[in-house]
Amino acid sequence: MDFNGSDTLPGPRAEDHLPHTAQAAAKIVIVGGFGVGKTTMVGSVSEIRPLTTEETMTQAGVGVDDNYGSESKTATTVAMDFGRISITDQLVLYLFGTPGQQRFWFLWNGLFEGALGAVVLVDTRRLEVSFDVMGRLEERGVPFVVAINSFPDAPRHPIPELRAALDLAEDIPMVDCDVRRRASSRDVLLTLVRFLHSLTLTGSPS
Repeated sequence: MDFNGSDTLPGPRAEDHLPHTAQAAAKIVIVGGFGVGKTTMVGSVSEIRPLTTEETMTQAGVGVDDNYGSESKTATTVAMDFGRISITDQLVLYLFGTPGQQRFWFLWNGLFEGALGAVVLVDTRRLEVSFDVMGRLEERGVPFVVAINSFPDAPRHPIPELRAALDLAEDIPMVDCDVRRRASSRDVLLTLVRFLHSLTLTGSPS
């Protein structure tokens, strides 16, 4: 029964319907350490109301979760975030944000299944977390781009210096972004789409 007393269940909102022009869809995962902005990115860019699985952080995580740089954060993703964006009239991306704490990384394997590519979000205050994240993608053979999320109090470094610090291959795109801004998040996804397209042209393994 809905809130108006009717036995009819409310259906999806008009804006949640898949565009009738869509001809292709791709699964994209957004990964990174705790508090790097994965949930924010999905929420800022999704054209549908995003699904989140955020739960309030408790004392159980003290001494277990590394929340350096995110001490004021009160909620955390425990399963995944989900959203959708139409890159063109024909191409739709389904976005899956992964949980950040390492104790939830066992869920990543299922989220990686069928993924065409990934965005690795990086916080320059915690670069060391990114090595494990990128290593997991490489083990799974998932192509990825790296996006440096701009935090107000985070140190700024030129892209070449960050690429060297992360030991990132020259052919893997790295860009600056602000995941709070829809246009910036969309630009990151477009960078990934272009990168994936270039791999199909060169015949590089995914």
